[in-house]
Amino acid sequence: MDVSEVRQLFPALERKVYGKPLVYFDNAATVQRPQQVMDEWLRMTSVCNANIHRAVHLLAEEATASYEDAREAVARFINAPDKSQIIFTSGVTASINLVAFSFGEAFVSENDEVIVTQAEHHSNIVPWQMMCQRKKAILKVLPVDENGHLRTDMLEQLLTDRTRIVAVTHISNVLGIVNPIKEIIGICHRYNVPVLVDGAQGIVHSKVDVQDLDCDFYAFSGHKVYAATGTGVLYGKKNLLDAMPPYMGGGEMVGTVKFSATTYAPVPLKFEAGTQNIAGASTLKPALELATKLNSDPSLAEYTDNVRDFLLYSLMSDDRIRLYGIPAGSKNDDCGKSQEEKIPLFSFSVRGVHHEDLALVLDKMGIAVRSGQMCAEPLMDRYGVTGMLRASLAPYNTMEEAEYFIKCLDKAIKMLN
Repeated sequence: MDVSEVRQLFPALERKVYGKPLVYFDNAATVQRPQQVMDEWLRMTSVCNANIHRAVHLLAEEATASYEDAREAVARFINAPDKSQIIFTSGVTASINLVAFSFGEAFVSENDEVIVTQAEHHSNIVPWQMMCQRKKAILKVLPVDENGHLRTDMLEQLLTDRTRIVAVTHISNVLGIVNPIKEIIGICHRYNVPVLVDGAQGIVHSKVDVQDLDCDFYAFSGHKVYAATGTGVLYGKKNLLDAMPPYMGGGEMVGTVKFSATTYAPVPLKFEAGTQNIAGASTLKPALELATKLNSDPSLAEYTDNVRDFLLYSLMSDDRIRLYGIPAGSKNDDCGKSQEEKIPLFSFSVRGVHHEDLALVLDKMGIAVRSGQMCAEPLMDRYGVTGMLRASLAPYNTMEEAEYFIKCLDKAIKMLN
């Protein structure tokens, strides 16, 4: 497929804003939705609207089949050993909160330690802070360097015999650097410490094989990878999931219920209390089928890399701009070459210009970007800024859009300076 064929799958890309063609560069927040995903959601809502795993009538059987087909599709996509290790949640935030609570209840005691990194989204910080406060445990932080690389050389210094889990992002939603997750997992496992990976961006931009990574947990959101909003996935190793108590109680997650005691259903149902987002979860199957198709197209990948490299060069060569998340070895004179460890995500600040003002001006030019702290306030503090501007791309974004963005950014900077 070429980029024009890809764009035809996404109806929202045809619209105009303020009379100008939409340039959607906020894909790290939520990617646009393809027609086949909307068709599946409509089918589930209009003709298969029933609860799952309960009734024996036809609609319930169809809804259950679609929901479980989506679970199988997720397991295939990330190469999970068994679909029972795939738990559906409302998003990566809910997935991490589930682990922080349930793992904490099972394995964390007073004065135990949890390690996160300085590059984490709030969703991979706050749940661990809450758990540490509840369990009287200690939260430790692995820093990032000036260019946005994790200080993996310091990891072993942080690991002790009281470390119970390490939580790390696969790819920072601010820095766009692909972290050495497999190396980090290997180091932690030498100390018998499990690892949770926040894959919100990793699921989009990396081929995820949970068995090859050997991660203990992997979490991601469907809306980052073409599925409906309100959908999320938690993969976990079965021995850990079996040992963890449920996060919530209610219908469907039980074995038997007596006033004297309750037993719980096996995973994954143990962690899926109540009525799920059935129609939303079912969209994961067509979404991941599309992701597989796009990710396996070498010509499309080469085109996307060229767009990324153009933006990287343009932003790095502008002395008014401070870019955060610099690929190793990049210099202004050679950063147009392929940078495999950098995804097409660029967070930056402009000297003398507020990020919010830039975002508002760009919006009037038809360009949708993110501004602010990107739910990563500790990382903002690390770089001494109150916020940044972020442009993040998907396979449907074009070189023409990238060139227009750079032209409009220059115009906006000059207007605001």
